[in-house]
Parts: sequence; C-alpha cells; structure tokens
Amino acid sequence: MSNEMSLDAIDRDILFHLRRDGRLTNVELARRVGLTPPPCLRRVKRLEDAGVIAGYRAVVDPAAVGRGLEVLVDVEVYATDLKTVQAFEETVASFEEVVEFRRLFGRPDYFLRVAVADHAAYEAFLTGRLSGLPGVLRAESHLTMKSIKADF
Repeated sequence: MSNEMSLDAIDRDILFHLRRDGRLTNVELARRVGLTPPPCLRRVKRLEDAGVIAGYRAVVDPAAVGRGLEVLVDVEVYATDLKTVQAFEETVASFEEVVEFRRLFGRPDYFLRVAVADHAAYEAFLTGRLSGLPGVLRAESHLTMKSIKADF
C-alpha cells in the first residue's frame, strides 16, 4: 500500500509554478494554472496538508553570505558500532559548513555538501574538524567545475 497522494495535471502544474516562485500570490498562481482563486487555494492547502508541499524557503546566494566555495565530499568510515556511527552523524550534522549530509548504501558511506568562503576555509574544515573525527577512514573532496543543474 502506497502513502503517495494521487496528483492530477493541475496539481503538478501548481507544484511546477510554486517550485519556481514560492511567493506567487494565489490569484497569480490560479491564473497560471487555469483556475479561479478559491479552488486553487483549496488545492494548495490540500497539497500542504498531505505533506506534498513540505515548506517554503528563500534561496540564498552562497557567495553573498560568504559561502562561495562548495565542495562535495565522499566520506568512508571504519567504525561499525552504533555509538560511534551515531556520534559521527550528530557531530557532522551540527557543522555549520555542512549544507547537505547523506548516508549512502555501499561506498562511500556518506556524502556531504560543504559551503565555505574559500580554499583556506575548506582546508581548515577538513583538517581541523572532519578528518579528526573518530571513525573517519577517508574523505575525498570534489570541487565543482561548473554547476549544470541545481534544485535547492
């Protein structure tokens, strides 16, 4: 049994427009999807209540807030005991520089997206914070040459 909500073409169109501009007024959104405002508002509310729309946020330019360098990091750990793994995850999740943190199946064990001011700030993060954590076997850094598509 699936927990997914059934979405029709209008629901998908609403999501398309809100993903591009979450600040659209209901009147403008309704105009774009071909509804009058009251049913459009009911649909948006239904999508929110069902958790399809999980929230709204501002997209911030990283360079404008001193985080112009983004590094993708693969991390492998040698620890297998639950206590060490949980401590590692809690610690890394608390690092301000880490803007995305995922545990993966297989290798590497973890994927991090790190946003810092520059190369020196990344070196300080890597050597002073991440590499010294208990359980860390290896951290491999990847610098982005060009961002082709980003959805965040």
